[in-house]
Amino acid sequence: MILVLNAGSSSLKVKVFTTDLTPVFSGSVTSIGTNGTITSGDKTFPTKTADHADALTRMLAALSHAGITPDTLKAAAHRVVHGGTILTQPARITPQVIAAIQSVIPLAPLHNPNNLAAILALQTAAPDLPQYASFGTAFHATNPAVATRYAIPQIQHDAGIRRYGFHGLSYAGMVAGFGAAIPGRLLALHLGNGASLCAIKDGQSIATSMGYSPLSGLTMGTRCGDIDGAGVLRISDAVGEAEADRILNKTSGLLALGGDNDMRNLLRRDDAAAKFAVDHFCYWAARHAGSAIVAMGGMDAVAFTGGIGENAAPVRDKIMAGLACFGDVPVHVIAADEEKQIARDAAFLMEAA
Repeated sequence: MILVLNAGSSSLKVKVFTTDLTPVFSGSVTSIGTNGTITSGDKTFPTKTADHADALTRMLAALSHAGITPDTLKAAAHRVVHGGTILTQPARITPQVIAAIQSVIPLAPLHNPNNLAAILALQTAAPDLPQYASFGTAFHATNPAVATRYAIPQIQHDAGIRRYGFHGLSYAGMVAGFGAAIPGRLLALHLGNGASLCAIKDGQSIATSMGYSPLSGLTMGTRCGDIDGAGVLRISDAVGEAEADRILNKTSGLLALGGDNDMRNLLRRDDAAAKFAVDHFCYWAARHAGSAIVAMGGMDAVAFTGGIGENAAPVRDKIMAGLACFGDVPVHVIAADEEKQIARDAAFLMEAA
């Protein structure tokens, strides 16, 4: 079996798959560092964890109660948000890979340290268990330079300020799900509280809406999406850098426009603010989609994934209405499963070793 770990800023999610990618267990720890919960299978209990290492210890105990111990596992596999320009393929965890993950922490200071904490904690708890990592940015490493380079001086570019793209594990899983039947020019939209789209040509990413960070691109649940840099500077001058970061990432998007970042609630409401928030979300998704379609030289199909993409038919319909000028194409709805893709990556690496 393969243990998949997804460490967030204050949470730890785990899934266990057999090597043929059948899920056999899922669990999570929430609100790490304070009062939260631990879920094991279908049971949830209150708990308080000190840090990610403590959360992992408790989750390993829950796994043991379910009959899953390090001795029964073939490997562990992790989601690492950012691989930079160094880690562009899934990899077995080695001291060199750990050093590379550490080196790109400045690109994802809120995420990579927590991903790394889970890796190091598991090394301590199960030192003989092989570990692998999949990187959220890696799928977009095939973007050409013209798509990733900002028109800024070389010294800033060399400091790492360029487009990376995110949601790569979701898009990679989508490609794997299509298999040989993948359309040649696929417009893929991952729509959730975080939202992005990707131009996938012949199974590879050639353009994506997120950039240096997950802030840019489409309107999102609490992120503003694209905004003029001068506007960012003005906000930062007025309230300070830290507060500007909080505003743009935590209190913007659907929340700012409609007073709620839950698309289900916005769709239920009948007031002007809610309707405008939904319209804004769909307008900018379709507008960015036009750019992706140009990058591919047309499109053969559209695929939606993510919580909104999978479950909000009115949103899909509005976006497709905005794309009607490009003609009728098949529309697919694909269940997002990043953890399965991480397990798939680990299984492939083990088989290739």
